[in-house]
Amino acid sequence: MDAATDVRAILFDAAGTLIELRESVGETYARMARDYGVEIAAWRIDDAFARILAGAPKRVIGGDSRVEIERGERGWWRDVVRSTFLAADSSARFTDFEGYFDALYVTYSAASSWRCRPGCEAMLTALRARGCALAIVSNFDQRLPHLLAELELAPFFDAVVLPPDAGAEKPDPRIFEFALRRLAIRAANAVFVGDSQHRDLDAARAVGMRAIDVGSLATLAELPETLALETRSP
Repeated sequence: MDAATDVRAILFDAAGTLIELRESVGETYARMARDYGVEIAAWRIDDAFARILAGAPKRVIGGDSRVEIERGERGWWRDVVRSTFLAADSSARFTDFEGYFDALYVTYSAASSWRCRPGCEAMLTALRARGCALAIVSNFDQRLPHLLAELELAPFFDAVVLPPDAGAEKPDPRIFEFALRRLAIRAANAVFVGDSQHRDLDAARAVGMRAIDVGSLATLAELPETLALETRSP
């Protein structure tokens, strides 16, 4: 790493920052629902999903085993999906909702539903060459490590921190502090890159990190130079 910079670690959000869905939630939900007797426009599902997700309770992050944690996460998603369809059209009747949800959950567990955002691999390679520690701090569920492996991103990261690891989810400062401890890096020497003003940018700054809105970059490949310019700023 360049001795002129004090940035020793870059932490990232996952979905919406490093990876993204290949099609909208509404498109996937609507396309798969047709096989279970439900026909609702994708835009209506997208609108309902956004409202339900914004008001959803914190997901279950407790449990004495990975199996219990995954069961809690799956149940949380089932409630979100059910509530989304009720909000989109309360008259909709699935021939087999449980079968539909199982198929949907498997779909989002597969890398084929996701893709790396433009410039992602070039950016991570450049930061690795500088000697930066890299980590992910995400409110995603236990499917994320598998997705990162399938998308060939896993080898870039020193740590992947999810809510059950820290006993908290973003924007709670404890999840950021847990990640910094795992990297043995002070907040002042770390930068967080994310897409949510509340959960990512404001929360990271609150614990003493600098933060960069991924939306300010044309592609992720711009990040290394953006960091260089930031460290030279007064």
